[in-house]
Parts: sequence; C-alpha cells; structure tokens
Amino acid sequence: MVLMVSGRTDIVAFYTPWFMNRYKEGYLMVRNPFNPKLVSQINFEDVDLIMFCTKNPLPIIKYLKDIKKPIIFHITLTSYKNDIEPNVIDKNKIIEGIKKISNIIGKENTIVRYDPILINNKYTIDYHIKGFDRLCNILDGYIEKIIVSFIDDYKNVRKNMNILNYKKLTEEDYKKIGLSFSKSAKKHNMTVQTCAEKSNLEEYGFIPGECLSHELAYIMTGKKFKTQKTRKNAPCNCVEMADIGVYNTCNHRCKYCYANFDENQINKHIKNHNSLSPLLIGNIEKDDVIKIRK
Repeated sequence: MVLMVSGRTDIVAFYTPWFMNRYKEGYLMVRNPFNPKLVSQINFEDVDLIMFCTKNPLPIIKYLKDIKKPIIFHITLTSYKNDIEPNVIDKNKIIEGIKKISNIIGKENTIVRYDPILINNKYTIDYHIKGFDRLCNILDGYIEKIIVSFIDDYKNVRKNMNILNYKKLTEEDYKKIGLSFSKSAKKHNMTVQTCAEKSNLEEYGFIPGECLSHELAYIMTGKKFKTQKTRKNAPCNCVEMADIGVYNTCNHRCKYCYANFDENQINKHIKNHNSLSPLLIGNIEKDDVIKIRK
C-alpha cells in the first residue's frame, strides 16, 4: 500500500504530531469522505511507501530518521504572495526545508510542485517565468523533477474569483510557459512535467510523467500497484494511493484550493482535532463501521 499524506489537507504542516503518534502506535483510521460512518483502519505494517505532500515540510524533518519506510516528498513552492496563500510560511524557509529533505532522502525522491499556475494582472506569465527560473536556480543540485499544474474550476476557486480574477490561458500562453519552463529546468539538470492535465506541454519540452509512477514505486518497494482512479477528462497513470487526510482541515487557506471550500468547517475541524485520536479529526463513535484496509 502507498500512503498519501495527504492530498486532502496538509498533514505535515499542521498535524505532524498526530501522524507521528499514529506511526508509533502502528495504525491510523480514516473516515470515508462520502460515507462518514465507514472507517478504514490502516496498519503501518501494510504500508510499503509513504508519499508526503506539503507546502511546509519543516515540522516533520526531525522525525524522518524515525520512519522506517521508503519516503517520497512532494513540496509545493509557488511565487504567490499572501493574497493568494494567506498562511503559507516564508518561501525562503520552504526552500531551506527542501534542501534538508533532499540531503536526507535523496534528490530523486524530493519533488517540487509549481502548482497551480493562475494568470491575472498581478501574476502575469512573465512573473511566473521569472519565479520558475529563480526556483530552478536556487534548487540546482537538490531536485531532479518539477511538476506543474494549472488552476481548475473548483468550488473554492469560484468563491474567490474576486481575489483570483484569473484569465483563461490561450495556446500561445501555454507555448510561452512550456518553452520557458523547459529551458529553465534543462539548464539546471531538471525535468518539468504535468500530471492529469489536458495541456501536458510535451510539444514544448515537458516530459510525460506522473506524480508517482509505477516504475518509481516498483524501484522503491519491489511491488506492483493498481492504477489510481482519476477524472475521465484528465486521466493520469499514478499508482493507487490511500489518502489519509480530511477535507476542510488545512489552515493554509489558499484561495485556489480544491480541498478547502467551507471556512466554518475548517474552523470546526481544527478545534475538533485530537493528536491522540486514531482519526485526524474527532474520535471513533459507537456506530462507526471499521474495516481493515490492506
């Protein structure tokens, strides 16, 4: 099993003590987001690989030596200010965290996400090109791969349109981004790619790839995994992963986020977090149906 920590929230940034408590206990539990009375129990003895996804890797760095599992890190690093990413820490601190993680788990397992790209009057294409080039320059020797995505029409995005005010990209826009990003990445011995995007930019120098390929998962675990189920209009070929997060629990509160869409729920969930519970939010109830997930 591949554990995704997490696509639904930033566990590393805000809930590392909970995760490490669960790791030491040997198991954790996850509510089904579509049927909350169904609870999966995941035992760490069944976990073959952990993929951490975060905007702030700092809280977990000191614990990495205690995790006796293969690890991949996806760290999101963008050029946005706090109007778009209100609670994301100083980007220079994130960069230092990326370098430390690379030194611990290897640059081949440390992946940066420039994610998502939105274009408006403030964050222009030229702004992103300069930001991406700087990112490649300062992380030269620490990473080998950058994954790019473009903003999608999520509920939270529509709610924040007065702030995001983004424009639809033209083919000429994609071309300019693709050629410029590819040039910057190549100059610093990196590859750049998309995953599950309609415009994959391969014709402009991007490489075909996934967030977590079957090949890399096999190299790290010696095991073969099923393919993740994804959107039909933008399929990907990532391996299947068990996401242990909960929607509406991330305190970064980024204006483009797909996983946060209800401010009241975010506040309620944060208050209802117990670092000693097997669940990220709340506790097990009498009528919960618990099943072991292998």
